[in-house]
Amino acid sequence: MSKQINSPNGRPRSTHADKAILQATLEILAEVGYQSMSIEAIASRAGVGKTTIYRRYTSKEELVADAIESLRADFIIPDTGSFWGDMDIAIENAAKKIHSPLGRETLALIISTASSNPQFAQVYWTKYTMPRREAFAIVLERAKTRGEIHQNADIDLIFDLLSGSLYYAIIFKPTDEPVETYMRRITQLLLQGIGNQSSTKI
Repeated sequence: MSKQINSPNGRPRSTHADKAILQATLEILAEVGYQSMSIEAIASRAGVGKTTIYRRYTSKEELVADAIESLRADFIIPDTGSFWGDMDIAIENAAKKIHSPLGRETLALIISTASSNPQFAQVYWTKYTMPRREAFAIVLERAKTRGEIHQNADIDLIFDLLSGSLYYAIIFKPTDEPVETYMRRITQLLLQGIGNQSSTKI
C-alpha cells in the first residue's frame, strides 16, 4: 500500500498505519494462529486503536485475507499468441513465487487458516481466488478462440486441477524435477483430454 487512501469521512488514511496493521496481523497469525488472534492484539502490536482497524476492515476474516495477500503478487498473464506460450509464463511465475521461502510461508498460511475457518475461506475465495480464476479463464478462452482446446472444455475444472497439482508439487515434492517441468507435464497430460482432437470415452 504505497498510496495514501482516503477514509470514508474524506480524511487521508495513513499508509504507515496500513502497513503496521498488516505486518502485525501476519506476525500474530504466525505466532498464535487464526483462532487465537484478536483485533485487540493486532491493534496493540501495530500501535493503533481498534477503531483504526475497524475503519478499514469489516471483519477479522477480511483483515487476515488482505494481510496474507499483501505477500503475494498480482496474477497477470500476457497474451503471447499461443496456449503454450501463455501457460509457460503462468507456470514459471507461479512456481517462482510459491516455491520461494516467502511463497511457501504464504501458502501455508492460506491453507491452515482456510482449513480452520470457513468464514476466512469464503472471504479469501471471493476477494482473491475468484479474480485469479477469472484471469486464468481469459487464457483458456483465448485458446478456445484459436482452436487449441475444445470449445466445451471445463475452465473451472482445469483451474482446479492445475492449482491442486501445483500445491501438491510444492508441499510434497513428489519428483526431483523442477516444479516448472512437473507442471508442464501435468498440463500436457491434461491437454490430451481437452485438446481439439477426437477421443473415445471409456
